[in-house]
Amino acid sequence: MRKILLALLFVPLVALASEAGYRLDRSPNDIRDLTSLQAGARTFANYCLGCHSVQYMRYSGLKEIGLTEAQIRDNLMFTAEKIGEPIRTGFAAKDAKQWFGVAPPDLSVVARSRGADWLYTYLRTFYRDPKAVSGWNNAVYPNVAMPHALYMLQGERGLEVVHKEGGHGGAPEYKWTEISKGALSAAEYDATVRDLVNFLAYVGEPHAADRKSIGIVVLFVLGVLFIFAYLLKKEYWKDVH
Repeated sequence: MRKILLALLFVPLVALASEAGYRLDRSPNDIRDLTSLQAGARTFANYCLGCHSVQYMRYSGLKEIGLTEAQIRDNLMFTAEKIGEPIRTGFAAKDAKQWFGVAPPDLSVVARSRGADWLYTYLRTFYRDPKAVSGWNNAVYPNVAMPHALYMLQGERGLEVVHKEGGHGGAPEYKWTEISKGALSAAEYDATVRDLVNFLAYVGEPHAADRKSIGIVVLFVLGVLFIFAYLLKKEYWKDVH
């Protein structure tokens, strides 16, 4: 029953990926990598916080990824005055909706709802589209309202979607072209996106690593208790024929 419920939860993600027609790349994130989490927090504060919040995480919670209070105040607190405040964007949702047509969503649980693979691929598949209002489109999320916030790092790319003859002869072919270079190489940009996705995955469940570690210990203890319970059972029933 549990497997069926989990499968139903992932149906929307599969539908989204298949609707876009673009294969998702595996995200190499690891929420135990504190260096990666710190880099992801920096990227989020510099490039994402202007529009998106992660209001279920407080600035003080970033101390759990190895940052000091001074580092948080000096480098990440652009939209708050107190360390205990939630990480919220700097402008009102009403203004955002007027500017973009839709209010940018809070990203506290986006890695859990969309999946790390979806996010990792999405942030690496923006391309220039003169027909779009923002001038940008996305291979994973067609007709996306969000412009490419990281284009200065990745550069500008074009995309041509080539459909096989007959129109239904299988998956289309995606041909990427470089329009202009960004500040980072392709490998460096992928690493930056990995760190950002890693941070968003951490924000979605900050205690995931501890939960898994505790789970392993609990299973070990239960295994030991099972041995003692079995020996006790044999002792009680040894005289029963």
